[in-house]
Amino acid sequence: MNVVLLGAPGVGKGTTAERLSGRYSLPHISTGDVLRESIASKTSLGLKAKAFVDSGRLVPDKLVTEMVKARIAGNSKGFFLDGYPRNINQAEALKAFSEVDVVLNLSAPKKLVIERLSGRRICMKCNAIYHVKNIAPKKDNVCDKCGSELYQRSDETPDVITERLRVYDEDTKPLVDFYRNEGLLRDIDAAQDVDGVVKQCVEALERDD
Repeated sequence: MNVVLLGAPGVGKGTTAERLSGRYSLPHISTGDVLRESIASKTSLGLKAKAFVDSGRLVPDKLVTEMVKARIAGNSKGFFLDGYPRNINQAEALKAFSEVDVVLNLSAPKKLVIERLSGRRICMKCNAIYHVKNIAPKKDNVCDKCGSELYQRSDETPDVITERLRVYDEDTKPLVDFYRNEGLLRDIDAAQDVDGVVKQCVEALERDD
């Protein structure tokens, strides 16, 4: 079962993919993680990507595709793919090297997405994720797990989030129509809590069309 998760930043793709990954014993492939791991491991693709990241430029579609293709290679059981494809070019490239069985399209009101992302805090050491309102640490700005300081990502301030959502609407949202026309899209109401979202996803994956 090869599953793609679509949705704007902050809609909960990563959290949902992790839960589904555990339920179905299939890998959660996050493009962001693949990129960071490739750079940290100094693979040939990672070194090429690092040059773009260090200069503040977007990693080209072709390079991102090569990294995702390398990560998927040899994986016969399936996956939950989060963060790729991001545009029509990447979707066409994905079709060339892997089948897609279902596309879960997570959506939530823009106001809720901004609230979720702007309140997120991350541990500097262990990367545990908190939220100032929904998953607050026991002690302000201190990780419950390792006691390290929490920080807010520079791209998770309200102004930057608004711009990220604009870019999503422009570049990634056309994928909804692309996959709907392919007959693969399943719409998920991501305004619910995680359990509710996962329940919808499971029903969408297991229903017989």
